[in-house]
Amino acid sequence: MANNWNIPADLEREVIERDRVCVYCGVAFTPGGLRRSRPSWEHIINDARIVTRENIARCCMGCNASKRAKDLAVWMQSAYCVTRGITAGTGAPVIRAALHSGRQRPGSPRL
Repeated sequence: MANNWNIPADLEREVIERDRVCVYCGVAFTPGGLRRSRPSWEHIINDARIVTRENIARCCMGCNASKRAKDLAVWMQSAYCVTRGITAGTGAPVIRAALHSGRQRPGSPRL
């Protein structure tokens, strides 16, 4: 059975186990805590049809709200990321893999 985002239960459990902190900024999740530290589901490539362990991640609501539908490499160059020290090297392994493999929209800059 899938959740509200069509993520199958087994993949949901796997990602929750893998992503215990925000995959972008590293903030520890505190469900019920401040909005900034609450976990949210993220499609690294902004295509809800791609439901794989390489594209589904958990990030804080602050990063998710900032990234929205931006390409990952473009967002990583935004003022939000720059001021928070979020770079290709500081992201979780799933993010670094996406950046280095070019798994983004065609024409996106690679970091």
